[in-house]
Amino acid sequence: MKIMFAAAECAPFFKSGGLGDVVGALPKALAKKGHEVRVVLPLWRWMPGKFQEKMESWGSFEVKVGWRTEYCGVETLYQDGVRYMFLDNRYYFDRPKLYGYYDDGERFAWFQQAACELMGRYNWVPDVLNCNDYHTAFMPFLLKEKYGWVGPYHHIKTVLTIHNLEFQGEYGREVMTELFGMSPARYDDGTVRYGTAVNFMKAGILYADRVNTVSPSYAAEIQTPEFGCHLDEVLRMENFKLCGILNGIDYDVNNPATDHNLAANYSIKDLKGKAKDKAALQKEFGLPQRPDVPLIGIVSRLTYQKGFQLVVNEMENLMKFDVQVVLLGTGYANFEHDFRWFNGVHHDKFGAKIEFDVGLAQRIYAGADMFLMPSGFEPCGLSQMISMRYGTLPIVHQIGGLKDSVEPYNPITNTGTGFGFEQFSGFYMMEAIKEAMATYQQPKIWRHLMQNAMAKDFSWDKQSQAYLDMYKSLF
Repeated sequence: MKIMFAAAECAPFFKSGGLGDVVGALPKALAKKGHEVRVVLPLWRWMPGKFQEKMESWGSFEVKVGWRTEYCGVETLYQDGVRYMFLDNRYYFDRPKLYGYYDDGERFAWFQQAACELMGRYNWVPDVLNCNDYHTAFMPFLLKEKYGWVGPYHHIKTVLTIHNLEFQGEYGREVMTELFGMSPARYDDGTVRYGTAVNFMKAGILYADRVNTVSPSYAAEIQTPEFGCHLDEVLRMENFKLCGILNGIDYDVNNPATDHNLAANYSIKDLKGKAKDKAALQKEFGLPQRPDVPLIGIVSRLTYQKGFQLVVNEMENLMKFDVQVVLLGTGYANFEHDFRWFNGVHHDKFGAKIEFDVGLAQRIYAGADMFLMPSGFEPCGLSQMISMRYGTLPIVHQIGGLKDSVEPYNPITNTGTGFGFEQFSGFYMMEAIKEAMATYQQPKIWRHLMQNAMAKDFSWDKQSQAYLDMYKSLF
């Protein structure tokens, strides 16, 4: 099968979150199963030089963006069995950040049209086109309404993967002509319109042959007004083609037995190295090196979606217990300020590093005993899977992918892979933390739960098969 992914980001080249991780790992897993896979991406100019040095130029072509004609260079890189196609336009993508610019609509209008035209110009038309989030959600619409005259495109089956419904790509009516060179008819009849805006995500939901989210629970949740971000009615109407497939993680990168970031390696059969990693983590954060105290790790964007209002509100309460907490992340200024303050006041129990450090994140996954993820909503989440891979038990709000991936501890049967709370409040979060701390004082049970968590299979080798089954169902 010939499969093309279109996305705005992809690890290890450039990423801002889980979308980049998925687009970095899933195509490789599909290629290992014998499929011909390509990934089309914008060429962000700050891509690491070690990758740019390996790229090969395949020429260029021009793309119409409404009345404008824009350059599109094509640079390619073959790696891990996947052909990566980077579309180059410095005016649009020579910028320090991925998103958040006044002309994001124009930038991704250019990219989506360039990606559609790339297939015909380079004589490689996929059987399946997998779009990802709003940046590429308009492509199924374009293939049918703008490029429908291209014969080879008729057999392409399209899939839209929703990683986060909150961001939808909403722009004025004028973009239909100004950016896409099309009649506004599909806006005027309401097809691609939500409210007073062209909505890329709505168009993708309506025009894609399949729509999937990154966890089964999130697929159900976004059909409700609470989590549907105003598109719940559209999703309920189209739910016959909606499904949820839980994300995976890269087991080669996230492996406590081989991870070079750690002070000591360990495995499910030999856990001795984890105690050394805990001591090293405590030292790195300037905390007392005590093997007996439960150590809670946090690696996250510091936002309201991630639930950090609960953590801030309960921190003084938490600090009354015999516990240590280490935090790594950046985000909203008020949360950064609060955690810096806690770091100063409770320096013997709490350590915060307001920064982004991939190596330190891995050391937290390995050295902590517990991993806190109190997200208000979470389409999938990867950190809880990584922490389980490292034998660090997650404490999660049971929502979306957190609910699908973490089995709460059952004290009667002594089963589970972590701890959970159902009601989104500081009180119930603290109850889950207290249960985890109490269970930690029972070493045999705790070791059993660690091994349960490490034995879970969240590899892309397993999860990619669900994507293949979805693709095959289209034919």
